[in-house]
Amino acid sequence: MGDRPVKTGSGRSVVRSKNGMIATSQPLAAAAGLEVLMKDGGAVDAAVAASAVLGVVEPFATSIGGDAFAIYWDNDKKQLVGLNGSGRSAGSMDSRRLKEEIACETMPLRGVHTITVPGAVDAWDMLLERYGTMTLEELLAPAIMYAEEGFPVSEIIAQQWQMNQNALITEESGRVFLPGGKAPKAGDVFRNPDLAKSLQMIAAHGRDAFYQGDLAKAMCSGMAKLGGHLTPQDFGCHHGDWVSPVSTNYKGYDVYELPPNTQGAMVLEMLNILEGYDLKACGHNSAEYLHLIIEAKKAAFADRARFISDGNFNDIPLERLISKEYAAERRAQIDGKAASDPAEWDLKSSDTVYLTAADQNGNVISFITSIFKEFGSGVVPEGTGIIMQNRGSLFSLEEGHFNGLQPHKRPLHTIIPAMVMKDGKPWFSFGVMGGDMQPQGHVQVLLNMLEFGMNVQEAGEAPRVCHTAEGVALESEIPWDVRLGLIERGHQLIDAFDVYGGYQGILIDPQTGAFAGGSDDRKDGCAIGF
Repeated sequence: MGDRPVKTGSGRSVVRSKNGMIATSQPLAAAAGLEVLMKDGGAVDAAVAASAVLGVVEPFATSIGGDAFAIYWDNDKKQLVGLNGSGRSAGSMDSRRLKEEIACETMPLRGVHTITVPGAVDAWDMLLERYGTMTLEELLAPAIMYAEEGFPVSEIIAQQWQMNQNALITEESGRVFLPGGKAPKAGDVFRNPDLAKSLQMIAAHGRDAFYQGDLAKAMCSGMAKLGGHLTPQDFGCHHGDWVSPVSTNYKGYDVYELPPNTQGAMVLEMLNILEGYDLKACGHNSAEYLHLIIEAKKAAFADRARFISDGNFNDIPLERLISKEYAAERRAQIDGKAASDPAEWDLKSSDTVYLTAADQNGNVISFITSIFKEFGSGVVPEGTGIIMQNRGSLFSLEEGHFNGLQPHKRPLHTIIPAMVMKDGKPWFSFGVMGGDMQPQGHVQVLLNMLEFGMNVQEAGEAPRVCHTAEGVALESEIPWDVRLGLIERGHQLIDAFDVYGGYQGILIDPQTGAFAGGSDDRKDGCAIGF
């Protein structure tokens, strides 16, 4: 960036503050979180307020009809905890019944049969009950205001809305999200008064309004009209779970992810494989370097396709998957000069929102929520304004598969928050949105920092590679000599749009405790602090 007063490798400067910080994919959400922090709210309070706003202003990406996961550093107890806020399938549904009912051999991508019980509202409640200092009524007020009074749609969000409007497959979802029969344009003010009423019910009566009250009955009734099987009993028995994050050490840094049913283990497996190479000598984003990242990803995703599922239903060999010994076996199978045969898995792109917040008391949260595909299932239960997720589309209908559809089961989840610890203290809280891109993005951002010395903003802006089932997608800044080098190694290069994810991150200075924030220029959001 040669024309800037300070030469950096990024278009945006690092955002720095001392008292608190939040980074999200949308400025209105970041502002809501910052307001909470400036009122002496904690990191969890800020995350819930921002998450609720994101469900209003990025409705194709997240909703109270989706799931949520978190990694949280409790500075008082010096403890790192994880939260699995994902929902489960209907108690009456399994692979055999669904195949008979809709005459299919694989899970549909959208529609009422892909909806699992949404876990996000319960996740908010669990976080606030243990770590919050403010009420849901206070924290949901900005989201309710934007839903009721409207907000002006930004350019990136308008484009993603327009690109995915065909996902709104029911009359009700079209009525809510396609005012006048079309997606809002940049600058249009969009309102969702039905969602405002749903949020008001939650604000007034807490999480039980969503899982046991009239709102639960309305959602289940609306889905039943479309042939759905989720019942008020399925909603009523939902609960999230506190879990222990899993980790590996990469050259002195402890990288934490969440265990299955998330794909967080794939990040750790990839890092363990890549640790055995001299990546600095390869050169950043060289053909040799990108080849190794692609091959490590293939190995990890082959394991994901086989094993990652609800651990309450299967004995997942997690310790082995994230061990250094297993990584050495995988590394030995990689040819440094030739691409391996592509594994048979589907590209699972998604739209997701990630945020991270840190407060003046040293608490840090890495938080992610999603409805999976853009506009999720495409279903809005009548009168609720809530777009429901399609996480169930990730179940397998193959008999005996680890991730096979069974009653009250969680599917494989692609969304993963991350936290990096150094010398027993939080060093870096971050995430990279975007389905299959998430593990690839986590690894690339971390290597940008740990191997190539990039700052928290440069690491997120640097050009990325995304390996998909169709081939290798490269951002346009990656030069032709690198592309030729990958082709010579046998990689199939493809053109792809909007598959490279969206990054947010907060770095905590080990000496001063001050915050340094980065926010992806691929999204509308920002890092902001005080």
